[in-house]
Amino acid sequence: MINRVEVSETNDMIEKENLDVRTITMGISLLDCIDSDINKTCDRVYDKITRSARDLVKTGEEISGEYGIPIVNKRISVTPISIIGASSAKSTDDFVKLAKTLDKAAKEMGVNFLGGYSALVSKGMTPAEELLIRSIPEALADTDFICSSVNLGSTRTGINMDAVRLMGEMIHKTAELTADRDSLGCAKLVVFCNAPDDNPFMAGAFHGVTEADRIINVGVSGPGVVKYALEKVRGESFEVLCETIKKTAFKVTRVGQLVAREASKKLGVPFGIVDLSLAPTPAVGDSVADILCEIGLEKAGAPGTTAALALLNDQVKKGGVMASSYVGGLSGAFIPVSEDQGMIDAASCGALTLEKLEAMTCVCSVGLDMIAVPGDTTPATISGIIADEMAIGMVNAKTTAVRLIPVIGKNVGDRVEFGGLLGWAPVMPVNKYSCEAFVNRTGRIPAPIHSFKN
Repeated sequence: MINRVEVSETNDMIEKENLDVRTITMGISLLDCIDSDINKTCDRVYDKITRSARDLVKTGEEISGEYGIPIVNKRISVTPISIIGASSAKSTDDFVKLAKTLDKAAKEMGVNFLGGYSALVSKGMTPAEELLIRSIPEALADTDFICSSVNLGSTRTGINMDAVRLMGEMIHKTAELTADRDSLGCAKLVVFCNAPDDNPFMAGAFHGVTEADRIINVGVSGPGVVKYALEKVRGESFEVLCETIKKTAFKVTRVGQLVAREASKKLGVPFGIVDLSLAPTPAVGDSVADILCEIGLEKAGAPGTTAALALLNDQVKKGGVMASSYVGGLSGAFIPVSEDQGMIDAASCGALTLEKLEAMTCVCSVGLDMIAVPGDTTPATISGIIADEMAIGMVNAKTTAVRLIPVIGKNVGDRVEFGGLLGWAPVMPVNKYSCEAFVNRTGRIPAPIHSFKN
């Protein structure tokens, strides 16, 4: 059992090392909201969300006050809206209407984000799924709290290249429609390979169809805690290094387990998973890149970076699974550029390139995350970058993702301010050679041979 003595041991982590519970996310099934009439669907969706999550924010604040644990975000994830709108949404405007309904519900509940404006199209697209994808730019431009995700591939099915090509176009259009905000809409849009059903982190959270009617998932973050622990074993062997990371991840996950258990009990909603992800913020000392430097690199991106990140990710997961029977989501290390001051510094001085980031995604939790690129980057080039990242996920049977922000009107070296947890980012260069003939082929890339396990 987790007790108050165990919680009190984390006081220094919270006060001095940026430990926080990054999010309590309530997953809500909207399958019972499906109707052939779009207005009735919207009404049912709004009623289900506001009824289910009415005490979510209050409960998070109560737990934070009771235990002294910062809970940064309270969020909601819902069943992929391409499924919910399939019977009633006959146009992109209908799907945008659903997006505005979700946004209204999010504002009413006082949550930070609502995820699930999503489609799962790894093998093909239904008409409704294609309509939802084409509605994404307008939906994100016209809402404040909605996050969107599209799963484009999996190890079992391969990569849907028709959807990859379409998403390159939609990401660019989203950038254009939110150009007055430095293309901020793209920060709320992510594409996946092997997307998990129980991820509490945005922008990729959605409530999988195999989940219960409602569920509580908690995301914990503590890169500052890990860095502080590693400072005490500077110069020690890899064995000592690994044990230190593992023990620290264990303690951090126990905090998440406590919060998840308390939230589940207070809300009367089943506990789902704890996601232990080293998710950085722009705050000084809360950086995954700084952990890599503490391991022994001069800058993130130096030779050895991929090996150091692989070690970190693995030990974080080993520590987490010992602390909770239900570790899930993405659990590991995020490497977003804009949200991590150490990554920003490395990108600004040229130590970190897009190609090196792609190599690092082979061993981290997600992929190319929160990367600002020139606004004149073509949709085909965006699709090519997506295809590369999807291939890494497919072949390695892991989750990979792309959250790319082509900032309209900005060029390499310019600075983009997103604010809040999103921080700022330097605009990074992109390979100028064309892949248009490749991404314009139709169909899908087949699943790898090792996917056949039946």
